[in-house]
Amino acid sequence: MAKYFFLSFFIIFTFVGCSNSAKEKGILPVTNPEEGGMSSQKLSNIDSLVNKYIMDMKFPGGVFLVARKGKIVYYKNLGNRSLESTEPYQKNDIFRIASMTKAITTVAIMQLYERGKLGLDDPVSHYIPAFENPTVVEEFNEKDSTYTVIPTSNKITIRHLLTHTSGIGNSKSKISNLSAIYSKYYANISSLSTDPPSWDTERLVNNLAKMPLAFHPGERYLYGYSMDVLGRVIEVISGLSLEDYFEQNIFKPLGMVDTHFYPKEKLDRLVPIHDYANKKLIMYKQDDPLAALIKDPQYQIPKYYRGGGGLTSTTIDYAKFLQSLIYTSNNYTDNDQVRNHQILGRKTVELMTSDQFVTLNKQGKGRNNKIGLSHCLGFALTTATSIDSRSPGTYEWGGSLSTKFIVDPKEELIFVGMSQAIPVYHQEVYGKMIAIIYGAIDD
Repeated sequence: MAKYFFLSFFIIFTFVGCSNSAKEKGILPVTNPEEGGMSSQKLSNIDSLVNKYIMDMKFPGGVFLVARKGKIVYYKNLGNRSLESTEPYQKNDIFRIASMTKAITTVAIMQLYERGKLGLDDPVSHYIPAFENPTVVEEFNEKDSTYTVIPTSNKITIRHLLTHTSGIGNSKSKISNLSAIYSKYYANISSLSTDPPSWDTERLVNNLAKMPLAFHPGERYLYGYSMDVLGRVIEVISGLSLEDYFEQNIFKPLGMVDTHFYPKEKLDRLVPIHDYANKKLIMYKQDDPLAALIKDPQYQIPKYYRGGGGLTSTTIDYAKFLQSLIYTSNNYTDNDQVRNHQILGRKTVELMTSDQFVTLNKQGKGRNNKIGLSHCLGFALTTATSIDSRSPGTYEWGGSLSTKFIVDPKEELIFVGMSQAIPVYHQEVYGKMIAIIYGAIDD
């Protein structure tokens, strides 16, 4: 297979897709890099980087987009969709964006906030009564995973959920006690592969509410199912399914025509998933239960939508979403086209992207110990003490199947990378891409 892959590499179809003018209408017209204040020659280093990773069978390629000052300056598909064919990735390919769903859930919550439908420090139990009496683990028996609990000192709030400080974890939590508890007692919500087909979002979240927390809400950062709870909050307040809320309030206004929980008639555009064996790419085996599950996302379970993951999208669709936030941050109020694509107010975006971990970082209880990295409402945040080329105020997230985005309001820059491999053994490829992008800024 590897020999065939290397042969196919030399006939990879690379579609450039950046025109020489910005005549195309819409929220993101295409232009050449120089008109966006960037160097064509330097941006071409992305091609060399990705192709080298493809050749070394460390990365499958995908579709990658850079926009600056409201115009697309780089938009290419690199590599093949499968190791077993020479069919190249296409720009309209649909990718499973996994945790990049969280950014869309965050924006939906902020829409409800600015409409006066919720407060950021409201207890989540106001909307989901099952969270009325949260508990935290007191004692844990490692031999049989039994445990005792005590009431929490305070209630879980919307802000706690947005910042992953709720104490809600998952089976992969780094806190071993919590991981064992999830794995033993709550397997049905620890993995999509075991979710009962009869479940809906309400049942999922009510089961989450039964779990003990790892710590008292607000004490520290812990990645888990917090955003899934927020997805249910959106449903309760709006009276719509999460799918319908997203469609009516985000996707339709922004022209995101290919973003869905279940792509249904578009499954032929859903790209295959790559895996790794001995740190080299392989394809998911057809008889692998997880492969069958991911091929048809979540088995199209009716009324089952997760705020923390599950959406599928295209590179251009997701870029439209991010660009709407850039336009809002930079107050492009004199442009009718832009104004029609604003889904949040400027001050709301300002609040959403403000540092929420000033105190926790000082206590060593934030996202990590890296200087210059913090967390805002729903996103990772680069702060004033940046450790790379990203401007202070840059926010970002990624997905477990090798998707990535950044938004730099100061430079009016967005990047969207869509690939499909799990787990992400070679995350440094996106770090190198981002370094190339910033190095290409020449105005």
